[in-house]
Amino acid sequence: MSRPTLASRTAQVTTAVAAATVIIGGLLAFVLSQGVAETGARRNLGRLADRAVLRYAQDHQPRAAMLLIGPGVSVGLVGPNGEIDSRTPQVVGALTVAEVRDMLAGGSVSAVRSVAGSTVLVEARPLPAGSGGVVLVQRRSDALDPAAPIFRRTAVAMLLGLAVAVPSGILLARRLALPLRRAADAAHALAAGQRDVRVPIEGPAEVAEVADSINRLSEALQFSEGRQRDFLLSVSHELRTPLTAIGGFAESLADGVTTGTDVPAAGQTILAESRRLERLVSDLLDLARLGAADFRIDLTDVDLTSLLADAAGVWRARCDAVGVRFTAELPPAPVWVRSDPTRVRQIIDGLAENALRVTPAGRPIVFALSVGPQPPAGVAVLQVRDGGPGLTPDDCAVAFTRSALYQRYRGVRQVGTGLGLALVHGLATRLGGTAQAGRAAEGGASFVVRLPLAGGFDRPTVPLYPRHGSVPPGR
Repeated sequence: MSRPTLASRTAQVTTAVAAATVIIGGLLAFVLSQGVAETGARRNLGRLADRAVLRYAQDHQPRAAMLLIGPGVSVGLVGPNGEIDSRTPQVVGALTVAEVRDMLAGGSVSAVRSVAGSTVLVEARPLPAGSGGVVLVQRRSDALDPAAPIFRRTAVAMLLGLAVAVPSGILLARRLALPLRRAADAAHALAAGQRDVRVPIEGPAEVAEVADSINRLSEALQFSEGRQRDFLLSVSHELRTPLTAIGGFAESLADGVTTGTDVPAAGQTILAESRRLERLVSDLLDLARLGAADFRIDLTDVDLTSLLADAAGVWRARCDAVGVRFTAELPPAPVWVRSDPTRVRQIIDGLAENALRVTPAGRPIVFALSVGPQPPAGVAVLQVRDGGPGLTPDDCAVAFTRSALYQRYRGVRQVGTGLGLALVHGLATRLGGTAQAGRAAEGGASFVVRLPLAGGFDRPTVPLYPRHGSVPPGR
């Protein structure tokens, strides 16, 4: 079912208001005009009665007083005995007995009443020397006849005002609804996939705010989808590399090109590339599910010293294989956090993978663990530093944004998709911690993850990493 538009509703409201104004104004004008006209007619009728009494005082003839009465006015004479002499029934019944008595006693009468089925104006005055009195009666409709043209002109003026107000209200409604109509069209265009939509900021403040919000939304969608396209391109590139290697070696094995002693090496390459591919896909899935309610976090007490030492053993071997110097700076005592050991290890591996990618042979990679004094119980500070090209302050601000660094340094230096760093940031946040990028003393980048300590942890007073290049005994 179609809904009425804002323009039609506004036009209806303005038309209704204009019509109500005309009707109420017309009624008020009619009532007030009638009241003014009636007051004037009664005043005029009273003056006629006073003139009749004055004429009688001059001529001492009651009939002579009646000669001054104008058309439409009936007159009667009241005798000393209270009888009313008139040929008009309305005059005979115009005064009550009490009013006749008051008038003979010297009082005046001014009244509006219904007599013989008509509403009449009554003015009565006593004659001098106890000669009785004179009564003037005029039908109210006759008295108001002179005001009828005024009533008609007022009605015509109000109808003209209504005739102007209705189309003006319709035009005003369309004018007011036009910015919203444009905003709605822009929203439909955004929903249809357009991203270069812009709405003129015009109209009242509220409407202009809607237009500005739509423009901001369009820009945000344009930026977000551009980043998404860039991310997909970078991920596609990352996926294509292992797939190409796997396909090439598999084809050489299938064609019999690779034989004999070359087969194990080809198998190792295929296995390594498939594991790399699996890791990329796993990271994508984890990143996609990171904000979902079903993303699993298994909290338990975790000794980060032990966990980082285990990871150090694996990454030391990988660094040795490519000529990168590896160092672990670990405290002598356990550092306990309430966290998920699998996800923490995922954070460590993600940061180490990123560091190894950008660190040239002969340069260092450092794992470090310390305790910070942050309230309420302190934080565990986990660092992965490298001797690679490092990050600028602008790079640090977007280091955990997917594909941001990839877009900046693609083709300039070795750089990943940013998928791993985005996952690190998301995991750290889900675990109640933070992730931060900065410059390392080794000349490269430093990535710091802070996780809240378990409530009962007693921070050691001994130096947290007393010697470089070592791990606790037995690790």
